[in-house]
Amino acid sequence: MDEITLGVPAPVLESLPDDGANTAADMQQAVAGWERRLNGALADAEDEREETQLVARLVDRFEERRERFDAFVPELRAWGQSPVYAIAWRTLYADLIAQLYAHDDLGERLERERSYRLVEDGIRLRDR
Repeated sequence: MDEITLGVPAPVLESLPDDGANTAADMQQAVAGWERRLNGALADAEDEREETQLVARLVDRFEERRERFDAFVPELRAWGQSPVYAIAWRTLYADLIAQLYAHDDLGERLERERSYRLVEDGIRLRDR
């Protein structure tokens, strides 16, 4: 698999308030770290299936984080605070997932892997 390139989309950075320079830097540093670790793991993968499983686990992690930040939005509003940072992080995770799905034929492979996991989990749940 070709090396995966991830980035923080300009609209996410533009959505940050004027005092959001630290958050922008944090986002860029986090994305660069995820990209570096993912490409390192992919280089060590033995076959296409293992590569797909690695990316699928990362997508799962990004979805969990997106959901966590999504849950913060109404809570912050309820406390009278601006949810702009939670929305920016939530949007970043959603965009990173989209970037992974858009890479070469990875989207199709991820769909197959995630469908496989659903079926496998369903079978395990019924067997217990």
